[in-house]
Amino acid sequence: MPVNVGTIDQYVRIVLGLALVAFAFQDGLSIEGWHWAGLIGLVLLVTAFFKSCPLYSALGISSRTVRQ
Repeated sequence: MPVNVGTIDQYVRIVLGLALVAFAFQDGLSIEGWHWAGLIGLVLLVTAFFKSCPLYSALGISSRTVRQ
C-alpha cells in the first residue's frame, strides 16, 4: 500500500474518527437512526493508522510531503 496520507491529514482523521465512533456508540451498542453513519469513523481510523487511503490512490491524490 502506498503511503499517501500526510501528518496533518492523519491527525485530522484520528480526531474525526474518534468523534464519529463516540457518536455511534453513545447509547451503547444499539445502532439506530443516524448512528450507523458514525461507523465511518472506523474507516478514518484505519486509514490514519496505515497512512494509506484507497480513495486517494484511486484519484491520484497525496497529502504527504516528499522529503529529499
